[in-house]
Amino acid sequence: MSPTFQALSVRNFRLYSGGSLVSNTGTWMQRVAQDWLVLQLTDSGSALGITTGLQFLPFLLVTPFAGLLADRYSKRMLLMFTQGSLAVTSGILGVLAVTGVAQVWHVWVLAFLFGVGTASDTPTRQSFVVEMVGRDNLPNAVGLNSASFNLGRIAGPAAAGFLIVAFGSGVQATGAVILLNAISYLAVIYSLRRMRVDDLQVSVPVPRAKGALRDGVRYVLRSPLLIFVFTVAFFAGTFGLNFQMTSALMSTQVFHRGAGGFGLLGTIMAVGALSGSLLAARRGFPRRLVLVLAPVSFAVVEIVAGLMPTYWLFAAVLPLLGITSLTMMNSLQTVVQMSVDADMRGRVMALYMMILMGGTPFGAPVVGWVGEMFGARWTLIGGGAATLVAVLAATVWLVKAEEIHVKDIHIRADKVAA
Repeated sequence: MSPTFQALSVRNFRLYSGGSLVSNTGTWMQRVAQDWLVLQLTDSGSALGITTGLQFLPFLLVTPFAGLLADRYSKRMLLMFTQGSLAVTSGILGVLAVTGVAQVWHVWVLAFLFGVGTASDTPTRQSFVVEMVGRDNLPNAVGLNSASFNLGRIAGPAAAGFLIVAFGSGVQATGAVILLNAISYLAVIYSLRRMRVDDLQVSVPVPRAKGALRDGVRYVLRSPLLIFVFTVAFFAGTFGLNFQMTSALMSTQVFHRGAGGFGLLGTIMAVGALSGSLLAARRGFPRRLVLVLAPVSFAVVEIVAGLMPTYWLFAAVLPLLGITSLTMMNSLQTVVQMSVDADMRGRVMALYMMILMGGTPFGAPVVGWVGEMFGARWTLIGGGAATLVAVLAATVWLVKAEEIHVKDIHIRADKVAA
């Protein structure tokens, strides 16, 4: 089998990947349909922003506790529960829309509940990968998971747009698409039920004890490498990865394009991200140089994108932006997964996802304010600059911290020898 797809030789991961591809496509269909539903109900950009904020807010509130559960209980069983809860939440919203009784507050409540389900599901799903494929295949599996996500990102919005038009373009049409997403979660549940449990490399459950969450935080703070990774993830996730907003602002305010032009930019970006995922799948554990150069390259390309004078030159840079962003994210995630002890993996992954995703409700308004005050180009230039400064500062700190760590080891060794 090609090295790019090596992890698919593992039966459990092959089953899981098939279910995830169906579910990822459905999730992206719902994102488009939910946004369209809010606009149909309110015709308000502010209402749309509130919806997005409510959906991401649970990453701050719920994710750390979800990581603790992932370390304490069967990840496979937890995933069945979280996927089922996401299906129910989507189903309720779909029924409300199809029957024509949906109101915007319904969408807000269900968006928050959907965010709770996603925040609970994500650290468990991320830490479950190594139990399916083992450490040797983990970098490849992380890359393939990203490829599945981006295939869904390409196919889902296109399918949603076609179906919404086919079903009449109104509120009921969005409900029908959202119901299709509810059904798509059954593919993941089916794949989890079909797995060979004996083939899973299950970590030893962590017993119930006080201070388990604090232990996860202390574990991260004792590792200079993890502090570096978390710092880069925070600044990139909060200020640099707001592509849906920045592309919309660039398309409409700078290049004066309509919905079609904006949609084309999303597709071009997704193709680049898919390419980055497949390239990442061929690599092993990222070297330190890659870990630094990947976010630096992403930040520089984002700044360059903000400086592009025409629509088509901007579009030409987006595939490279997609490749560098996925290379950065896959490298960071692989380091987190492979550099932690098995009994801490759920908690550390939960903290990582909280840092990566939890800044969005705060970073997105800041990026939006920058665009309003200084122009749309500065949403990209500023996001790239913030990420670049953070990466360079964190790199300098990491070098110094590891030098101190090595000196401490030598001092302790000399004391023992004496």
